[in-house]
Amino acid sequence: MADHAVSDDPAVQAQLNRLTMLSPGRDVLGLERIAALLDRLGNPHRALPPVFHVAGTNGKGSTCAFLRSAIEASGLTAHVYTSPHLVRFNERIRLAGHLISDADLATLLSEVLDCSADIAPSFFEATTAAAFLAFSRTRADAAIIEVGLGGRLDATNVIERPQVCGIAALGIDHEAFLLDPANGPDWPPFERIAWEKAGIAKQGVPLVCLAQPPEVVAAIERAVHARGATLHLEGRDWHIDDRMTHGLVGAFQKRNAALAAEMLRADHFLDEDSIAAGLMSARWPGRLQRLLPGPFAGDREIWIDGAHNENAAQALAESIRSRNRPLHLIAGILANKNADSIIGCFAGMPIHLTAIQVPGHASHSPDDLAAIARSYGLEAGVANDAASAVSRSDARITMIMGSLYLAGHVLAANDQLPD
Repeated sequence: MADHAVSDDPAVQAQLNRLTMLSPGRDVLGLERIAALLDRLGNPHRALPPVFHVAGTNGKGSTCAFLRSAIEASGLTAHVYTSPHLVRFNERIRLAGHLISDADLATLLSEVLDCSADIAPSFFEATTAAAFLAFSRTRADAAIIEVGLGGRLDATNVIERPQVCGIAALGIDHEAFLLDPANGPDWPPFERIAWEKAGIAKQGVPLVCLAQPPEVVAAIERAVHARGATLHLEGRDWHIDDRMTHGLVGAFQKRNAALAAEMLRADHFLDEDSIAAGLMSARWPGRLQRLLPGPFAGDREIWIDGAHNENAAQALAESIRSRNRPLHLIAGILANKNADSIIGCFAGMPIHLTAIQVPGHASHSPDDLAAIARSYGLEAGVANDAASAVSRSDARITMIMGSLYLAGHVLAANDQLPD
């Protein structure tokens, strides 16, 4: 599915328009184009500070947030590259603690696009090149880089010698790309996806991984051993301390915090005091985030969560279930996601679901989503948009979920921009 980005800054928007026209308009896996593009730019990826490279199906963004917070708690600075953004494209590129400015972003995108027409990079490849170019020109003590899609063939995997690699929670997602039998072994889906994620492993570099089923661990070990990396597996090589605390909402975030902490310990990058302080001060918008009073939320209790696949929806359902309170669930789900498996996670819960479309994106029709919800025994209706869905609710708590793009739309409507 094509990426989407708009900017209020005319210079940035002009470059985003160029990028949309140049790019193939779809996810394209492979390292040939990004390698050729970076070579023309002077190979900026070889001039980065120590890199923490994070893959996974769910939780990799939160893991990056914990890493950044801990590094900054120690008095050091970190570049961060994540995707997608919620409101502004600038959120994807953080330079030594600050979101990239519009002026710098426009200049970097122009520089990348000026030399790439015959390469025809994808949207993600071009923006990855711009991020690496920015990182190479601004001093920082570390760079935290989130994999976009998969791992082995993701554009970020041109990093040749990261400090530490990590794999967050795994699940089934992006099957059309990650399960292509022409592009890798014809294994069961979960094992193949794990193998693809573990493709970020590098010779002699620690790969820290959350616990997985035995057959999935075997697939990861194949990738790790083939690349000469060292696997640090939860439950075997390290364990989560039940006493550990962190600053993000949701019990499931403890595993992401533990993964970040172990990545920082794997190469003795930070001391324990900095790690503990950083975990507590971490923030990550759009994931179980309560809206502040504002033009959209008013004084209502409204939460947003970007849960957009079955594993993320299961985690959200567990958080809702643990509170044991009636809830109004507003759901918008992109067309390339499995809506049945997402909505099925809420079966039997005391919720009313209102289905909407995701603004500006191809998404499942509200009528179809409502029908799926009813098939699971849920009360369900439809609304034109999130605002009208909220206005008709008499529930004490409202949760808006199903897409990070939807979460970003709601944050923007509430004048609550990520910084």
